[in-house]
Amino acid sequence: MNIYVKPLLFLLSFSLFHFGYEITGWNLLTPFCGINESVFQHLKMAFWGYLLVSFIEYLFIKNKVEKLGIKNFWYSRFLSTILLPWAIFIIWYLLPALYGRAKSLLLDLVWAIGVTYLSCFVIVVIEADIEKIYFRTLTKYVILLLLLVLGFLFILFTYKLPWIDMFVNPELIK
Repeated sequence: MNIYVKPLLFLLSFSLFHFGYEITGWNLLTPFCGINESVFQHLKMAFWGYLLVSFIEYLFIKNKVEKLGIKNFWYSRFLSTILLPWAIFIIWYLLPALYGRAKSLLLDLVWAIGVTYLSCFVIVVIEADIEKIYFRTLTKYVILLLLLVLGFLFILFTYKLPWIDMFVNPELIK
């Protein structure tokens, strides 16, 4: 899929997961859609959103994948699905690191959309090379395990938050 189009599809998918629960109120969407504006929920939306885009991509290029004998299509997509939330995390925190808190809603919105697109673009560029790598069987199992564990954590922590946030100093918790 085109490296500029796939991030646009991801932006649409991300938006679907961002607003899906809010618009419908359907409880069955809770494990996959954002239920608040926390960083965690946005990482969860990215995970499920990219996984969905990968399935859609496969439907469009299935014949090409089979004709070219691309053996690592799914493993490259699963690894990308694992990495994308962290790419978003890394790029998102550039604004607070360099500028501080966004002073306007418009700046915050433009930054959010830009980060979502750019993060996916970065992952798609890397994914094109990852697709060509020969993965040993153990590596494939590790990728699948990480994908399942991360999916499990995103679902579990939707209902039961862990005892500590990433930016809280544990020494200050009583």
